[in-house]
Amino acid sequence: MELAIQIRIEELPEGLFLATSDELQGLVAQGRTVAEALEIARDVARKLIDSRRERGSLAPLPTTAERQNYTIVVAA
Repeated sequence: MELAIQIRIEELPEGLFLATSDELQGLVAQGRTVAEALEIARDVARKLIDSRRERGSLAPLPTTAERQNYTIVVAA
């Protein structure tokens, strides 16, 4: 099953990018690019989800079948 977790990206004054999520509390990732921040966020999300499943404390998250909104980034 694939989960669809909304991520917010914010550019920091130092030029790095910070990824957080209101849907998955505790998800915080930082990267030199948006793509790197998202890649790290995906790894952090996997670990958080696995940990919370083991403890039985995972709140319901939407699946990719339930959420169809996607954003793509295109260099221009």
